[in-house]
Amino acid sequence: MTMAFLDSAQAQASPSVVATAAALDRELAQASPAEIVATALRITGREKLAVVSSFGTESAALLKVVADVDPAVPVIFLDTGWLFQETLDYRDTLTRQLGLRDVRTIKPRDEDLMRLDAERGLWFSDADACCRIRKVEPLTRALEPFTGWFNGRKRFQGGDRADIPVVEADGTRLKFNPLANVTAADIKALYDAANIPPHPLLASGFTSIGCMPCTTRTKPGEDPRAGRWRDRGKTECGIHTASVS
Repeated sequence: MTMAFLDSAQAQASPSVVATAAALDRELAQASPAEIVATALRITGREKLAVVSSFGTESAALLKVVADVDPAVPVIFLDTGWLFQETLDYRDTLTRQLGLRDVRTIKPRDEDLMRLDAERGLWFSDADACCRIRKVEPLTRALEPFTGWFNGRKRFQGGDRADIPVVEADGTRLKFNPLANVTAADIKALYDAANIPPHPLLASGFTSIGCMPCTTRTKPGEDPRAGRWRDRGKTECGIHTASVS
C-alpha cells in the first residue's frame, strides 16, 4: 500500500460483511461488553481480532474488559510522533497492570513524514491531512491481517458517536463497539473496582487526550471532547469516519 491511499476513495463494505454486522448488532444490542468481546472472539478467532487503543483517559475500560476475556488479544497502539510522554508512560503502566500480552506500537512511515510533513507543521495547516498520515494510514496497514477489531467509542460521548451500533461493517472487517451502551458511571465503576490508575493528564484538566498540538484542556461544563481540535470544526481523526480497509 502506498500513500496514494490518501487520495483514493475508501473501500466499500462488502454486502456479506454488512449483513453479518447487522445480524450481530441485533443479537448483541443488549449484551454486556464482556459478552460482545467473547462473541467477537468466537466468530473471528484471536489471531484475526485486534483492539485499537489510544491509551487515553477512558481506554483502560475496554482494555480491562478484553483482558478479562483473553489478555493475548493483539492491541494496536498508534504512536503518531506527537503524543504526550504521559500517554506513552500510561501505555506501559496499563500493559503491566492488565497483563496485556501483545501490545503492538505502530508509527507512520518515516519516508511519508519526510515527504509530506518534513517540517512538522502539517497539523496547523491541514489537520485532516496530518491525521491521515499519522493515524489513518498506519492503522490501515496494521489492520491488514485482521477480520475484526474493537474500539472504545461510547454513545454517551455524543456528536458522531451518539448513535453508533454495537457491531458495524468497516470495509471488509467487522468493527465491534463493546462499550457503545455503557454510561460514564459504568466507566467510573469499572476503574474503581479494578483499581485502575487514571491517565496522568486527567488531573490537569485534559478530559480527552490525543496529539499534543491538537489537544487542550477542557473547561468546567464543556463536552469532554471539546479540547480536541478546538475551534477547527473537527471532531474525529478519521479512523472512525472512513473505512480503514
